Amino acid sequence: MNVLFVCVGNAGRSPMAEAFLRRGGGDRYGLRSAGTRPAIRTGPNVVAVMNELGIDISRHEPRQLERADLEWADLVVRVGCGDMCPFIPGRRYLDWNVQDPNETNPETTRRIRDEIARRVGALLFELQGSSGT
Repeated sequence: MNVLFVCVGNAGRSPMAEAFLRRGGGDRYGLRSAGTRPAIRTGPNVVAVMNELGIDISRHEPRQLERADLEWADLVVRVGCGDMCPFIPGRRYLDWNVQDPNETNPETTRRIRDEIARRVGALLFELQGSSGT
């Protein structure tokens, strides 16, 4: 299964979600993240709070969402991009309304990180149950 996480800047929410699913799912899933209006770099506060959990996303480079990404994906998780995220019929979509962690204080960024981790954990549980593993 290919999973695509999309947010506006691809500098906080979607790379966090991608990293959590990679950690929990190993190589069982194809994973990508992208943004509808990608930022120049991943937010330093996001990198810092992920490092607190031993997850290094410092090399993540925000990238533009392409139609090919949507065509590649079996599941598209829109992490706070709302109407800005395009839609292709035939894909499964989840909408997670999660605050953008960039430009927030460390405590708020941690709360957002933990919310994304919780949602990814629930998604992983669902995916593993549906695949029979």
